[in-house]
Amino acid sequence: MSVKIAVAGKGGVGKTTLSAALAQSLCRAGERVIAVDADPNNCLGRALGFPEEMLAAATPLSELKDLLAERAGTGEGGGFFSLSPPVDDLLHRYRLDNDGISLLVMGTVDEPGAGCVCPESAVLKALVRHLVGLGDWSLVMDMEAGLEHLGRGTAQHVGALLIVAEPTAASARTAARIARLASGLGLRLPGVVVNKASSPGAGEALRAHLGDLAVLAELPLDRAVAESEAVPAAGPYVETVDKLRHRLASLAHSPGG
Repeated sequence: MSVKIAVAGKGGVGKTTLSAALAQSLCRAGERVIAVDADPNNCLGRALGFPEEMLAAATPLSELKDLLAERAGTGEGGGFFSLSPPVDDLLHRYRLDNDGISLLVMGTVDEPGAGCVCPESAVLKALVRHLVGLGDWSLVMDMEAGLEHLGRGTAQHVGALLIVAEPTAASARTAARIARLASGLGLRLPGVVVNKASSPGAGEALRAHLGDLAVLAELPLDRAVAESEAVPAAGPYVETVDKLRHRLASLAHSPGG
């Protein structure tokens, strides 16, 4: 059963690793998977184990200014552009395929001001809407660190936002702030994933800082994860992510999901 998930959190909490592990878990379960790297650091491909030469040849869509301007319908000196540009072919033209997973390096666009929508951003948002609408694909989006992408609405059309936090009060408070902003955009919030948990019950210890957020999983400290840029093939971390994937699929297809 396909799921559409955006993964958010403060920098360094492990959201890219979780995004890659979720994509791989979905792939093992027989899903067709699109992994979208919407973080300007562009680390998702390495976490997924894509060959370095393949990643080196890929340019983030956000940097293809001429293409984005053409799709938005902006001409020379034109001040108007389409908010629903054609994007159907971009996945097939620019995706990278490896071990059953399709990777789209989308990048992010710095908009000129609060509430402003630039042509490039309009195209990328339309692409996200298109990807979410592909019913026969599961989608995992690794969002940029912090809260800015929510202010721009990049994740607005994703089915659910999964928030990652470390087992600290400061990280939990950041997760709660992300949740408040996401709720204001109408995003569905299945809950928070506590990463780097050194002992069971780390999530409960953060309860006072998480408000109404449910703790969906506690990802254990796993030496194999810490020592490798790519997600390992097995181990406690991977086993916990597999259980999380089952839960997310159940939530996505429950009444009201």
